[in-house]
Amino acid sequence: MTQVESRLPGGGTETAAEARARLEVLADLVADGGVLVLSGAGLSTESGIPDYRGETGRRRRAEPMTYQVFTGSAAARRRYWARSHLGWRHIAAARPNEGHRAVAELARRGLVTGIITQNVDGLQQAAGADGVIELHGALDRVVCLACGDRTPRARLDERLRAANPGWDARAAAPGAVNPDGDAVLGDAEVAAFRVVDCERCGGVLKPDVIFFGENVPPARVRDCFARTEAAGALLVLGSSLTVLSGYRFVRHAAARGVPVAIVNQGATRGDEHALVRLDAPLGATLRALLAELDARL
Repeated sequence: MTQVESRLPGGGTETAAEARARLEVLADLVADGGVLVLSGAGLSTESGIPDYRGETGRRRRAEPMTYQVFTGSAAARRRYWARSHLGWRHIAAARPNEGHRAVAELARRGLVTGIITQNVDGLQQAAGADGVIELHGALDRVVCLACGDRTPRARLDERLRAANPGWDARAAAPGAVNPDGDAVLGDAEVAAFRVVDCERCGGVLKPDVIFFGENVPPARVRDCFARTEAAGALLVLGSSLTVLSGYRFVRHAAARGVPVAIVNQGATRGDEHALVRLDAPLGATLRALLAELDARL
């Protein structure tokens, strides 16, 4: 089977026949089953949560706060929690889109046998998918860095509202909300914000997500590598694969002869490893994939 490219030489628009050919190659891979999905922020953009880089691959903003900065500075934690407290409402209100539902349907049919998500929004699970590996954790949980206690984000939201009466009304609406729930907020609003600590031991609270500068737990990484080796195909959805955290699984699959398919708007770091790559919106493409599979029944 020959590699199918998503763009014509020189960046021209492909024909309908070429687009159809790529979709058929993707359907061939998925129809064989045993598909492992690796999803990124691009899968959630149609739910109103922006990705970090967009189609150009350039980061939309400065690097997110690192683990070292968060743990080393009370002022940094105040800034993070003020912005995240505001942005969390946007994340919590988001709902699964057509792409999430299509992945859940493929899993229900037994074609997708594993899902690794780099997203922290919980939308894939909300769409009905079970056993999702949250590579980078989830924003709906909070962990204490001292005692390790994990609590629901909803509980922290209640406590922050109680500790900051009237702050919500004074804080300006966020100018932008990022995939990690970080909202743009003015310095005055940040300075007026009060952070709360762990109810159990008084320790520092952190969202149960992997920050930049922090490592994914080794056991979780080993599990993902094992699932990659056992997969019939690796399907990347909505990730530029710019960071090694997800890209390493693409390299691992390619090195072991596991076919790689990529659906993403814009180029990705893993394109050279892909048997087929579709540069197209996720929701419409996955809907078309389901229709193609239905037509083969």
